[in-house]
Amino acid sequence: MFKVSILVWIMLGTTLAGISLIVVLMVPSFASDAIRNIPYAVAVGFALAMPLSYLVARQIGGGQQRARKA
Repeated sequence: MFKVSILVWIMLGTTLAGISLIVVLMVPSFASDAIRNIPYAVAVGFALAMPLSYLVARQIGGGQQRARKA
């Protein structure tokens, strides 16, 4: 399940980092100091993706374990 979680994290982290980058660039109060806010936003996107990727991997692994029992 750890390997699946890493693969999901790579995809989800990139997506959430991109979304947070767009939010920083679109919100005028954040965009005024974008050079400082962009690294924080990208880091938050990647950090938020870690627990979410674990939950997604558990859901994927849960479906596989139920198929084995049947």
